[in-house]
Amino acid sequence: MTMAGMNLPNIITLARIFLVPVFVITYLLPGQWTYLITAVFFGLAAFTDWLDGYLARRLNQTTPFGAFLDPVADKLIVVSALVLLIANHSNVWLTLPALIIVGREIVISALREWMAEMNSSGEVAVNILGKVKTTIQMIAIFMLLAYPPVLDALWVIGAYILLYVAAFMTLWSMTLYLSAAWPTLKEGLQSGGHKR
Repeated sequence: MTMAGMNLPNIITLARIFLVPVFVITYLLPGQWTYLITAVFFGLAAFTDWLDGYLARRLNQTTPFGAFLDPVADKLIVVSALVLLIANHSNVWLTLPALIIVGREIVISALREWMAEMNSSGEVAVNILGKVKTTIQMIAIFMLLAYPPVLDALWVIGAYILLYVAAFMTLWSMTLYLSAAWPTLKEGLQSGGHKR
């Protein structure tokens, strides 16, 4: 990677990745105060997701490296946070929507990679539904990280509801992605698919 690829948006994206072990370690420390501190670090990481994209467009500094790194950073912070929450809450009510969200990320990542190899990546570009889903998902995770896993607390109940909304939107957006990609997928299947 050349120094030209290390513009301000890409540096911010890298900083988001470096925040992942910070909020993971903070969450695992003993004490009630660690919940709120973890949520603050996660919120900062989520904010940089918007910031690096905004700066890349505003400064006209979009790069192939940034296009690769940004979704990687997003998935790292979301999956890491959800793994922490699944372990701490330890119930099916949180595990189910979390697994839906993580599973969708895996499917769409694989789909985008395959579509890029088929020169059809534009057909699975990010849409407004995905952005709304991501916003709701980040808010829900922030709320869950900020509070102990007390299931009768209104804050936690509200976060669970938002996470289920995000999981529903996750399935909806995945369906739209797969529908848009279906003609190319069908063509690939009929021609024997991609061989590695």
